[in-house]
Amino acid sequence: MNSTTSNTLIPGITHHTAHVNGATIHYVSAGTTGSPILLIHGFPETWWTFHKLIPLLALNHRVFAVDLRGFGDSSHDEGDYDSTTSAEDLHQLIGQLGIGPVHLTGQDISGATVFRLAAMHPEDVRSFTAIEMGLAGFGLESLGDITHGGSWHIGVLAAPGIAEMLLVNHEREFLGEWAFPSMIAVQGAITDADIDEFVRTYSRPGGWRGAIGLYQSMLTEGDSIKAIAQTHPLTMPVLAVGAGGGTFTESTVRQITTGMIQSVQLEGVGHYVAMEAPTALSTTILDFLESVDRA
Repeated sequence: MNSTTSNTLIPGITHHTAHVNGATIHYVSAGTTGSPILLIHGFPETWWTFHKLIPLLALNHRVFAVDLRGFGDSSHDEGDYDSTTSAEDLHQLIGQLGIGPVHLTGQDISGATVFRLAAMHPEDVRSFTAIEMGLAGFGLESLGDITHGGSWHIGVLAAPGIAEMLLVNHEREFLGEWAFPSMIAVQGAITDADIDEFVRTYSRPGGWRGAIGLYQSMLTEGDSIKAIAQTHPLTMPVLAVGAGGGTFTESTVRQITTGMIQSVQLEGVGHYVAMEAPTALSTTILDFLESVDRA
């Protein structure tokens, strides 16, 4: 593990890299005591989506937030960027850091990655928190159906070569003028500085590879995810946090777990919960984790 410099320094948060599963994974850490939390971002995000949340969680926990391969400051080389590969990255990272079992927290398109990790390596996971998250095989594919309210960007990212053709050199327009504004409810929660940071990493050579890989997975892995849910349902405590997506997250996790489920709906919040409502989200997570650790 090596420290790395960054132009996004926040007091109390340190930057590191780890070499796992053939990839260089960038992650940040904060906090010195308490059970460990591992935060996994969605799209179009990086670890930065948690930069307001991390200091709040780190008061009581050791906190780690990862850039998945192909995202942020993690490696963008040619290779596999599907959810199976990303889940193995996280499994090896947890082992290398010696922090398992972790309170695993994932959102949005990282759903299949974190579910695969929790289902296939339950020894790594103390609890499972899903934020605005769906899964292929359980309705997520419907978001790609534009004739029934789905979003065009899913097909663009999943179609080979199209994202590179249309989005490279247009990162600021896509992120700052469409992606974040279209799914936010708390105005001003995502600043120009936030957009600058996301644009910085998505503008790197190969900066869309992680997103492309996970969206291609989403449209092809439904049968695989359903099979895992049938043979390896989650048994650890689960927290479902819904916001702009309503009860979609709760209805998804109820189909993949046999353990305890808590569900919270944050009203007046859009899709980017950690950036729009970090205080409410931290309270929700900390209350849940306290009950898990106490038990």
